[in-house]
Amino acid sequence: MIRILGLDFGSKTVGVAISDPLGITAQGLEIIRREQENKLRRTLARIEQLVKEYQVTGIVLGFPKNMNNTVGERAEKSIAFKEMLERRTGLPVTLWDERLTTVAANRTLMEGGIRRENRKEYVDMLAAEYILQGYLDSCKKMPENES
Repeated sequence: MIRILGLDFGSKTVGVAISDPLGITAQGLEIIRREQENKLRRTLARIEQLVKEYQVTGIVLGFPKNMNNTVGERAEKSIAFKEMLERRTGLPVTLWDERLTTVAANRTLMEGGIRRENRKEYVDMLAAEYILQGYLDSCKKMPENES
C-alpha cells in the first residue's frame, strides 16, 4: 500500500490532497490555514498528524517555478519547506512543477458554477489534488522496476 500526500504550499494556506491506497487517484483532503507566513509550527504539526493518520509513505510538494522556468522567491520558500517536512516526517518529499495548477483549479471551479467569492475556499485543495494527480499519472508512465 502506498499513500502519497500532495501539498499546495501558499503564504496563507496549504492545500492538502491524499492518494488512494493504490496510488492511482488523488482526493482533496483539507486546507490548512496559516496565521502568519513565517510561522510553520502548527502547519507542520498538522501535516505530521495526517502522515500518521493515513500512513503516508511519501509527500509531493508543489514547486511554483516561474513561467520562464526560473526559481523565484515562492519556489525558494517551497525548497525550505521541503527540507522542514523531510526533517519532521522522515519521509521523502518530491518537488513537483505546479505551474498552471491554480489556473486549472480555478477554471474547474468556474465551470462547476462555484461563485468567485466561494472559489478561494476550495482552490488550494483542488490545486493540491492536481499536483498529486500529475505526479501519480507520471509514475504510471514509468516502466516497472524489476526487483
